[in-house]
Amino acid sequence: MVELKTEKRLYYSLKDYFREKYGKRVQKITVALPFTCPNRDGTKGRGGCTYCYEGSKPSMLSPTIPLEVQIREGIERAKRKYGEDIYFTIYYQSYTNTYADIETLRSVYNIALRFKNVVGIDIGTRPDCAPEEVLELLDEYASKGLEVWIEYGLQSANFETLKKINRQHGISDFVDAVLRTKRRNLKVCAHMIIGLPGESEEDFIETAKLIASLPVDGIKIHPLHVIKGTLMEKQYFNGEFKVLSMDEYAQYCADVIELLPPNMVVHRITGETDEERLVAPQWCTFKYKNEVIQKVKKVLEQRGSYQGIKYPFYKHGV
Repeated sequence: MVELKTEKRLYYSLKDYFREKYGKRVQKITVALPFTCPNRDGTKGRGGCTYCYEGSKPSMLSPTIPLEVQIREGIERAKRKYGEDIYFTIYYQSYTNTYADIETLRSVYNIALRFKNVVGIDIGTRPDCAPEEVLELLDEYASKGLEVWIEYGLQSANFETLKKINRQHGISDFVDAVLRTKRRNLKVCAHMIIGLPGESEEDFIETAKLIASLPVDGIKIHPLHVIKGTLMEKQYFNGEFKVLSMDEYAQYCADVIELLPPNMVVHRITGETDEERLVAPQWCTFKYKNEVIQKVKKVLEQRGSYQGIKYPFYKHGV
């Protein structure tokens, strides 16, 4: 194993990254579009992933509200909370935000350019929905000086798990999407879920190692949480799997962080939903968000550990 140097911080957070690059706060403005997904419209499947509720659309957002209005209202809220001297990045989150024709995509991405102090766009999508023409389009925005992130949902490096949760894509799709995306001046963020049905610590570790082995710029680590109205809710009440405790999750999340290269930006180390939507575990709500983060940090501190301490590969761009 190659010895890697790292700063004295537990992990390289998105907040740290933005402040180092821009010298000030960069606030994400999350928006919702009336898109769908090939796993819902019948192209690949119906019903979506077993854990997915309305394409992971935040409850306070509606795709029926014009995108320009969503962005303007999000910016105004951020300025009231953090002051005028901040930058913004527009996060296209719900459903699959590359799953449309090029002119439709161009029109929705262009709206972000109308606003002052927007330094980037962040596109949530699936690894099997990244055709070359879409990547070329996104690279155009990077050439204009915007920071462009593409967030690919991997969730697990276990193909049997992907089949169980009805992802309708494979690990090879993720690897292919990452490698093709990184031929451009684009940044990649990978999503993984800790606690998927049937998985053990070995699965979480293998998923982290796969992500760490690729030229991935960032990661979002989420605990599995069961949401009302999903197939996973029925499976949970049928006793088909159990959810993790906060303490268990903190240990596994720390394991993952230790394996990541020190320069990989950690966008998230938890996930949450509204209390009225949540089935289990009860700690995956906004009320517990900071407690979960602090618990993960405490585990790392108690171990004398940090991001990259167990990074298992030769460095690529570190």
